[in-house]
Amino acid sequence: MKAMILAAGRGERLRPLTLETPKPLLPVGGQPMIQWHIEALVRAGVPDIVINTAWLGERIEAELGDGTHLGARIEYSREGEPLETLGGIRRALPMLTETGSEFLVINGDVWTDFDMTTLAATPLGEDLDAHLVLVPNPAHHSGGDFALVNGRVTRDQGEWLTFAGISRLSRRLIDSAPGEEDRLGPVLGTACQQGRVSGHRHDGHWVDVGTPERLETARTLAGSGTAP
Repeated sequence: MKAMILAAGRGERLRPLTLETPKPLLPVGGQPMIQWHIEALVRAGVPDIVINTAWLGERIEAELGDGTHLGARIEYSREGEPLETLGGIRRALPMLTETGSEFLVINGDVWTDFDMTTLAATPLGEDLDAHLVLVPNPAHHSGGDFALVNGRVTRDQGEWLTFAGISRLSRRLIDSAPGEEDRLGPVLGTACQQGRVSGHRHDGHWVDVGTPERLETARTLAGSGTAP
């Protein structure tokens, strides 16, 4: 199985920090933010990683190379102009499904202490198209995205939580998406309505690093010694 790290965004809310440094390379805890994901995936037994790039993508490639020094095997899906989440996954799909029909997808602009091991080791059931990691709603996203009821993700009932940007997806989910749809969220919403999405809650550290203030929060947590 392979994993994809979404790293093509411009990081406009973090400017001027991202004018010359792509957001995934901003330092957190003494290393590039994206390196936390790579190391977590390697620990979970998923060293084969696809990273999509666009804005300052050459700098990401120069920093990470082929991943050998991190125990990983990194490939790049070069987009030119950044695609939306589903568009990026769709373009990288031939690389992601070389070794199987399921793969992990992680947003490159989150920092977390989530352990990828169980997610990597647990295949989706035949009745499932996706498994999502959900977290308690942060102050900037108080309404949440989905609810979790008895291990299934829904929008009909239950306590609403925020999608952590960490998931295990099937190729079936991507292939079923309308050709004109370029965002992952609506496709997951449809799959939820069909009862084809499972999930679980992570109560550890998780930060959506979208602003300078949240970047500082991630740096504080990473320096606390609580992350792996």
